[in-house]
Amino acid sequence: MFVLTMTFLRSLLRPWVAAPAPPGFLTTAALRWTPAALLAGVAGGLLLGGLLAVLAIGWRRRGALNRARAEAERIISEAQRRAAEAARQAEIDTRAATLKMREQAEREVETLREELRNLEQRLLKREDLLDQKLDTLSAKEKNLAALETSLSERNQALAAKEQQLEQVHEREKTLLLRITNLSPEEARQLLLKRFTDEVRHEMAALLAREEDQAKEEARQRATNVMLQAMQRYAAEVTSEGTTKSIAIPSDDMKGRIIGREGRNIRAFEQATGVDVIIDDTPGMITVNCFDPIRREIARLTMEKLISDGRIHPARIEEVTEATRREMENQIRQLGRKAVLEANISGLHPKIMELLGRLHYRTSYGQNVLRHSIETGFLAQMIADELRLDGALARRAGLLHDIGKALDHDQEGTHPALGMEFCRKFNEPEAVLNAIGAHHNDLPATTPYTPIVMAADAISGARPGARRESLERYMKRLRDLETLAAGVPGVRQAFAIQAGREVRVIVDPERCDDAGARLIARDLAMRIQNELTFPGEIRVTVLREVRAVEVAR
Repeated sequence: MFVLTMTFLRSLLRPWVAAPAPPGFLTTAALRWTPAALLAGVAGGLLLGGLLAVLAIGWRRRGALNRARAEAERIISEAQRRAAEAARQAEIDTRAATLKMREQAEREVETLREELRNLEQRLLKREDLLDQKLDTLSAKEKNLAALETSLSERNQALAAKEQQLEQVHEREKTLLLRITNLSPEEARQLLLKRFTDEVRHEMAALLAREEDQAKEEARQRATNVMLQAMQRYAAEVTSEGTTKSIAIPSDDMKGRIIGREGRNIRAFEQATGVDVIIDDTPGMITVNCFDPIRREIARLTMEKLISDGRIHPARIEEVTEATRREMENQIRQLGRKAVLEANISGLHPKIMELLGRLHYRTSYGQNVLRHSIETGFLAQMIADELRLDGALARRAGLLHDIGKALDHDQEGTHPALGMEFCRKFNEPEAVLNAIGAHHNDLPATTPYTPIVMAADAISGARPGARRESLERYMKRLRDLETLAAGVPGVRQAFAIQAGREVRVIVDPERCDDAGARLIARDLAMRIQNELTFPGEIRVTVLREVRAVEVAR
């Protein structure tokens, strides 16, 4: 604005400025201007500047408007160009998608055509097969028709032959009735009786063969089971026995044991309940008592007194009482140890205590507790072979001789005592029957009873299990032969297999086959009732008939 104003003033002052002026002219001329002239000039300049400014602004606006129009035209053209490109791209994409869909449709159509061709081929094959089947059915219908004709002819022929047979049968029946003078009912009964006898005879023979075969198979199976059980269980062969003799350091100790006027030995016998035998045997005294536990208490008490050296009645009673308590504790420990070894659970402590007492009981030199444990394991092995409960069989085998710990104090057989004792503590019925019937005192009601009997026999019959003196052994064999020879009709009797079998030879003229069986049964019952023996004894009766002639 100022520039424009100055430019306007310069155009007004151009006439005066055109001619050169002397120095100080502006000052002089300005001084000569009036205020009205100055205001007019300023107003004109302002007016002129405003006009010029308006013109400049309008020109700038027109330029900006032109530029905006050009930019808008450029943007519109760019948008049109992009829209055209997008339309072209969309057209290209649409054409590609259309081509892809067309190709996919063509592939699907081709697949359908292939499936139709396959279906058409299968239908053609089925038509061929149906034609063949129709031909076959036609041929079969023709054959069936021919067969029906042939069957009808055969039926007619058979009917005729049956009629002829009926006539022949009636003629033969009439002829037989005329010959035998029997009525039809009598003939029927006679024929039925004959058939019944034949069938009964054949049935008896068949049953005998089946019974023999079953016995043989059962014998072989039992032998195999016994052998497997005996081979699987390996037990010690040496047998145990209770000690009766006590070693002393010197013979002077015998006098101390007897005491003044025998008071020490009387106090000892009274406190322990045993008999003390002091004889001339050097370095040895003997303790004698039928009760093995009392005998063991006496032995331990005497050894403690001999070791301590103080032997008088008060000391004897004190040591005896202490030893008795130790023995009771040891018995309980032995019972628990046996139960753990046999892997039995749920036994009452009273039963375990009786098992511990069996350690001090022997049967023909065999320790009864070891025999019971061995019987339990053998019974389990046999039960396992027979697909039975091995744990229950082992339990019954362990407890089968528990009554032997009671028969010294109570009346009755050890199977009955043991069964009644275990019944108080709710033992299973199979175990109770095995305990009470393992010596055939009661009938066996479960399969575990014969298993325990077999295991008991195996344990008692194995080599080294039992022992007896030579005198007792010879006496038992003599008694066995004498008892067998005293039976009427017996010619000779021999005890063989260490007394396990007695072989009897009977007189064939005084005894027939049925009598031989009766002799074997009666002799077995007499041996069982009159003799005491370990295990079992087999009775074999032989009847031999010899006919001898000499041809000259």
